[in-house]
Amino acid sequence: MSELTNTLDPAACERRRSHYTLLLLTALSAVSFMDRQILAVMIEPIKAEFALSDLQVGIVSSLGFAVGFGLLGLPLARLADRGHRRNLVVLSRGLGGLITALGGAAAGFWQLLILRSGTALSEAGGSGCAISMISDLFPPWRRSRAMSVLTSGASIGAMMAFVVGASLAARFGWRMTLVMVGLASLLLAAVVRLTVSEPQRENLNALSARRAAGRAVDRGDLREILAARVPRWLIVAAASNMFVLYSFGTWNFAYMVRTHGFSLQQAGWIAGASGAASVLGGLFSGALADWLVRRGDARWQLGVPVLGLAIAIPLAYVYLLLPAGRLTQVWGLMIAYAFFVTWWSAPTYAALSLVVAPERRATANSMLLISGYVLGLGAGPIVTGLASSLLAARYPLDALRYSLMGVSALLVPGWYALFRAMQAYPAASLMMREEAVAAP
Repeated sequence: MSELTNTLDPAACERRRSHYTLLLLTALSAVSFMDRQILAVMIEPIKAEFALSDLQVGIVSSLGFAVGFGLLGLPLARLADRGHRRNLVVLSRGLGGLITALGGAAAGFWQLLILRSGTALSEAGGSGCAISMISDLFPPWRRSRAMSVLTSGASIGAMMAFVVGASLAARFGWRMTLVMVGLASLLLAAVVRLTVSEPQRENLNALSARRAAGRAVDRGDLREILAARVPRWLIVAAASNMFVLYSFGTWNFAYMVRTHGFSLQQAGWIAGASGAASVLGGLFSGALADWLVRRGDARWQLGVPVLGLAIAIPLAYVYLLLPAGRLTQVWGLMIAYAFFVTWWSAPTYAALSLVVAPERRATANSMLLISGYVLGLGAGPIVTGLASSLLAARYPLDALRYSLMGVSALLVPGWYALFRAMQAYPAASLMMREEAVAAP
């Protein structure tokens, strides 16, 4: 009887529903990120088939997606802040998967660029909605851990791209690999539509009070978000950190092959192990931030990301300075770097959800992602590829090494932006909590 009572307990059912939604949205995120990262595995065969330069590879890998996200991100986020988020996730992820599958039929550089640009729809409509939904499903004291699970989708997707994607590409070719990844996203979107319901938005009384006061809650009010210190510094941090991470993610596979002479399989296993370390690092950082904040110091919400980057920065340079062929050292350093560099992500998204109004969460997160995608994903791989091309004549064996070293320096301003946000975070989060409590 007690077991039956526990099964029918509304609170237990709600927790199971929240966890199921979180896991399914994480799976969608993983497949979407696998889609974005898969070209890093297939750079060499695509480059050979279409006779592309490193600069063109960078454009196909990043610029098209970044421009598409920049155009779609804010309109879809505003729609999410006032509409049905579950349906928007289904539509955007499903159509994005279909466009990915069509990419397998590309006949040249321009067709590939256009089709890869269209995949931005998946992330533009899916990411902000997912973060907003998770923020409403989990209380503040568990939100960093929930966000760490959601953001682990990116690391899982990268691992899948480098391990599963490399195997699929080797067996079926890059075209069929894109088709299979796209269809997987379409299938998961259908599962979301059939099994997930729209969460109730948090602090509806506070939302009603803001509407009664005439505040522009339905328009997202970008100026109010940017006027706040913590969101502004977090947006700067995301742009800087994602510039480095996407540059690394796009070019590190090729760097291991070119500079260290590793086979595709060796590089794939190292990249896969790094992806696993990223997952563990992200999950650990979320749990650590929640635990430290509960002990009484709210600054740890962003202090954990600050600490993680402080450790990751020197690890990146030790890795890039290794002589060619040091397989064991590459394994160790890449795993350690991947573990710590992901500490910035989950606590940052959780912090942003706690310093902006609930009806602006999708918009605020979209602004953060746009800064990361347009400047990070859009420019990072291109700048890295261009720098490598320019350095190739003088340093034919180390051009990509020096290019990645220069790009990695941008982790320093990312660390500084997180440090400044950490200083302002306790007061900002307290003010938002007081506003919610004061609402009728």
